[in-house]
Amino acid sequence: MKEAGRYQPYDYFQLMEVSLRELLVEKGVITEDAIAGAMATMRARGPERGAAMVARAWLDPAYKARMLGNGSAAAEELGFEVPGLKLIVVENTAQTHNVIVCTLCSCYPRMLLGLPPEWYKSKPYRSRVVREPREVLAEFGLKVPPKVAVRVHDSNADMRYMVLPMRPAGMDGWSEAQLAGAVTRDCLIGVAVPKVPQKPKSRKS
Repeated sequence: MKEAGRYQPYDYFQLMEVSLRELLVEKGVITEDAIAGAMATMRARGPERGAAMVARAWLDPAYKARMLGNGSAAAEELGFEVPGLKLIVVENTAQTHNVIVCTLCSCYPRMLLGLPPEWYKSKPYRSRVVREPREVLAEFGLKVPPKVAVRVHDSNADMRYMVLPMRPAGMDGWSEAQLAGAVTRDCLIGVAVPKVPQKPKSRKS
């Protein structure tokens, strides 16, 4: 692996990925073109699917209940495939704030949020957010009040988490598409909360 003009050795997980990919291609199970196409699709994907699920939950209490009961089924209900994984959606409330991490590597609901940010994969985030979540969230600009409990959820190879943030006040009458547009990737991870865009100030003539 080349980085900053020099070659770096693969880590364990990169080596396993390359070995498995080469084996599958050699056995004729998949082609290099198919792998490249899948990677291109994944790189182009953002958090729009996860945001759409949140917006639907904000408007439809029945869907919200289904999403909290079975996240994978709720995603597929909107046409978003979650193959071979258990998706658990955790709800932020006035009493509880949730944040997700993968302490082992970088497990993450990519099919709904796109590729994980570099900081999510970093060792400092993976280790610190478990020990001192309030301090880490504060570094993201999110100060959780002392009366609000912070729960950290650790994803793994078979299970992914996604946060259902609270709907901010001031969004009455918004369409589903407008609501989805207020939900960022960081909101779905739990290191941010949705914010109502400020109205532009009118200019005095």
